[in-house]
Amino acid sequence: MLRAVIFDCDGVIVDSESHHLKAFKEVLAEEGISLSTEEYFLKYLAMDDKGCFETVLHAHNRPVDNKILKKLIIRKMEIYRRLSQQELFLYPGVVDLVRKLQGRYRLAIASGAFRGEVKFALDKGGMRDAFPVLVTAQDVRNGKPHPEAFQTALAQINQKEPVPSPPIRPDECLVIEDSLHGVEGAKAAGMKCLAVTNSYPKEKLTHADLVVENLEPVRPEDLEKLF
Repeated sequence: MLRAVIFDCDGVIVDSESHHLKAFKEVLAEEGISLSTEEYFLKYLAMDDKGCFETVLHAHNRPVDNKILKKLIIRKMEIYRRLSQQELFLYPGVVDLVRKLQGRYRLAIASGAFRGEVKFALDKGGMRDAFPVLVTAQDVRNGKPHPEAFQTALAQINQKEPVPSPPIRPDECLVIEDSLHGVEGAKAAGMKCLAVTNSYPKEKLTHADLVVENLEPVRPEDLEKLF
């Protein structure tokens, strides 16, 4: 039985991955490190900022400590904010699907982005009210593909009034994702996963329970069939 739906934000709700990539590239270039688009999509997409910078710095044998990471993250946030305020597009069908699911299931966001970035994206679509639970980079210690974000989202769903009775189990949750790391994290959390091909082709997302090209034709009944 489907009782809760957990959305990723970047790559599912808003078309923002190009902004994240550009911001990462710009910050790393200032540090003398080149990041290709292919490398980003292969290794780093869906990682939170801390995990991405940490992994890149280790790969280039650079020193890593909290002071260095904080400086890079703040700089990247500044660039991303500027880019997203200039231009940020919602994916087709996402607002309509959220409204169809709202009130029928418990909804949450589990994203590697920062809380302000997620709120900005939801406000763009007038959807903030649909998501009483927001799990962002500040709320977890381990980014995707670790399942912590999804586990935290479910824990918060089960604490929100009115408290679900009985508590919602992982196998009663559906995650909507676009990335390989996201699908892996959802499955590790024991949840079903719908993947949308906004960032990767269908053949790369075979671990998901359902893969769609976009969310426009998706109906609650389609999601129910997975359970």
